[in-house]
Amino acid sequence: MSTSQPATNEALTPLHEGQRAFGWRDHTSLWFSLGVGLLVMQMGAYLMPGLSPGEALVAIAVGSIVGSGLLGWVGKLGCDSGLASAGLMHAVYGRRFAGLPIVLNVLQLLGWGAFELVIMRDATVAIGRQSGGLTAGYWPVLATLMWGAVVLLLISGSMVQLVRRLISRVALPLVVLSLLWLSWQFATLAQTQGLAPLWGRGGDGSMSALSAIDLVIAMPVSWLPLVADYARHGRNGRSALHGTWLGYAVANIWCYGLGVLVALVLPSEDLVTALLLAQGGLIALSLIIVDEIDNTYGDVYSGSVCMHSLLPRWSIRRWGVLMVLACTAFALVLPMHSLEPFLLLLSSVFVPLFGVILGRLAFGAPTRQLLREAGSIHWGATLIWLAGIAFYHLLPRLAPALGGSALPTLVLCFALAWLSRNSFK
Repeated sequence: MSTSQPATNEALTPLHEGQRAFGWRDHTSLWFSLGVGLLVMQMGAYLMPGLSPGEALVAIAVGSIVGSGLLGWVGKLGCDSGLASAGLMHAVYGRRFAGLPIVLNVLQLLGWGAFELVIMRDATVAIGRQSGGLTAGYWPVLATLMWGAVVLLLISGSMVQLVRRLISRVALPLVVLSLLWLSWQFATLAQTQGLAPLWGRGGDGSMSALSAIDLVIAMPVSWLPLVADYARHGRNGRSALHGTWLGYAVANIWCYGLGVLVALVLPSEDLVTALLLAQGGLIALSLIIVDEIDNTYGDVYSGSVCMHSLLPRWSIRRWGVLMVLACTAFALVLPMHSLEPFLLLLSSVFVPLFGVILGRLAFGAPTRQLLREAGSIHWGATLIWLAGIAFYHLLPRLAPALGGSALPTLVLCFALAWLSRNSFK
């Protein structure tokens, strides 16, 4: 691992006030856009038929508010300190040991970046076949290469300008219109089928309310290792907190809710096919697929910041190009859908990881000073993290009635880290 001076390492150097451009609107636009996705809608559909519609909506609201609040909180830490996620990990876990969670983060970002490319590829091919084209066997490969090339083009430019110009001014209005249109179409279909019978439909008991909340929280929590990489560009910590919280919560509630609605009115159809069946669904779905690009970009950009923190001789942009090429290659050759359980398992390490970070750095901790004074390894934080990973996986066996591990694990790690903060090292 590199031990170069912080001045040469952009990821471990607090961003200067004059370099910060994001306001409240930028944070909100970015995280609303990142919160919209076909995977989120699919997760919403998974809540049916285990829960009743009313139970599902309550779980969606609670999980989205709590999970997005945590996301905004970590974003505030990044903005207040000016540090990327790698910098927060160094401050809490020590300069050398932090390399382990950083490498794990890079691995999961490579996996999720490739997974996003697969989602876009499959949806593109489905749209093409629905319209009578893209029936040849080589189209999935071409679609993967096409989307990979688009992300490569974006990563070669400025992240700040991408957020402020492309996402805020162009992508966001289009995706909002698409969601409004799809929501209207499926709400109309629900009204045609009879709102009262649909709303009164009971769950089959295969999923508890706590399990559903845990499932909803999983989406915003999955972004915890990335949020500081963007929030550090904010001018004010409060606006980073509120903008991130609001933007992601609204998007998460909307997409989860739309997934529930689709599953209610077309329970036998897969999500993409169901969306295509809506009037104007092809155009709306196409715009949502285009919005998926920023999810892939988010994975790639944060992965490149992490790699730069370890090997600063390469710029963030150069690492970004390599990340895109690797994600594209993985999307072409790996069975990504079968790798999803492994990616979810890998992601589970970041719930306790950021529980500890929040416990150590929340409420005005001198993060920059802690980074400057960081030793090789901070044993207290490290042991709490490792215990949290074990707790995350043991809890479903010890207390299956709780239905999920994410929130209890995060609360436990936060409490232990907060109580032991005075013995930081």
